[in-house]
Amino acid sequence: MECYLDNASTTKALPEVCDLVRKVMCEDFGNPSSLHRKGMEAEHYIRQAGEQIARTLKCLPQNIIFTSGGTESNNLAVLGSAMANRRQGKHIITSCFEHPSVYEPLRFLEDSGFEVSYLPVDGEGHISAEKLGEALREDTILVSIMAVNNEIGAVADVAALSETVKEYNDKIVFHVDAIQAYGKMKLYPSRLGIDLMSVSGHKIHGPKGTGFLYRGDRVKMNPCLYGGGQQKGMRSGTENVPGIAGLGLAAERMYKELEHHREHLYEIKRYFLRRITELEGIRVNACRAESLEETAPHIISVSFEGIRSEVLLHALEEERIYVSSGSACSSHHPGISGTLRAIGLPDGLLDSTLRFSCSVFTEKEEIDHTIDSLKRLVPVLARYQRGGR
Repeated sequence: MECYLDNASTTKALPEVCDLVRKVMCEDFGNPSSLHRKGMEAEHYIRQAGEQIARTLKCLPQNIIFTSGGTESNNLAVLGSAMANRRQGKHIITSCFEHPSVYEPLRFLEDSGFEVSYLPVDGEGHISAEKLGEALREDTILVSIMAVNNEIGAVADVAALSETVKEYNDKIVFHVDAIQAYGKMKLYPSRLGIDLMSVSGHKIHGPKGTGFLYRGDRVKMNPCLYGGGQQKGMRSGTENVPGIAGLGLAAERMYKELEHHREHLYEIKRYFLRRITELEGIRVNACRAESLEETAPHIISVSFEGIRSEVLLHALEEERIYVSSGSACSSHHPGISGTLRAIGLPDGLLDSTLRFSCSVFTEKEEIDHTIDSLKRLVPVLARYQRGGR
């Protein structure tokens, strides 16, 4: 049996999404900037995807900027808003466990004369609205917060954080990285006070290389790409029409049965947590049983005492079970997770943690196979690593 439990890294595209992408690539392949019929056919797919996504957010299609994925969306949000508002100030606030696609642009801005404040999180991965309020200043222009942490599944109280920012100064841009949240929960940016929101297509059973940035009506932002002036000059370059079409369809499908999907994911998560306790020497991170519904439905972080995560990951791979030892986007930069340090995980567990992440396709049989494999592998690996020290 093959068990794919790395859905926070990427998801399998829906069959109907694959069919649509192929149709657009092979039949309706025109350039949307062309004035002839083929161009208008292509433009129709872009317009339709904008409408599909807008319905999931209760916004207008003109609020959607299509991108190549979450990384570009985060870069455009952080760099674009910071550069557009730098005359009002150069202070930015974020948390201590954001994704690299937020951290790296912020480092660039720090090198360019901006100042960044990094908020701490508690042991469950939560950001305090009170601490955010204390960090706000007259020269603060941007607050960037992750809605769902990609490693441990902690869910931020976006409404409370936004309220804190807007009560202090409603001109401060509030950006939310919703890459692990979109498609898993309802997110209405205008109601939540979100000015910019990043989303990735391949996290919601859409095509890789697709994503979008929600941009509020009054948000000042500079483009990061210049050229042909597509998307009202905010993101130049010929649009990825097949990908955009697939993204729109995936978004529509995920939200059409959102409650059913959430119920399924939480049922799988409860089952996994119940079965993982059959093992000794494990710790489930940032997932208290009494507040399971306050965590992301699809992410579970587990530490295995005395076993290096990479060793266990590859042992599971031999069993055709696929998991992650952290963020896939930082896998080429190995090291101890900043997220695990931020929540105060003991030093002995920092390099012994795996992330299991499920999807709407995950079944209990996969969980059973995974737990049964862990029961066999963990004692053997623990003895082997103790003997090698």
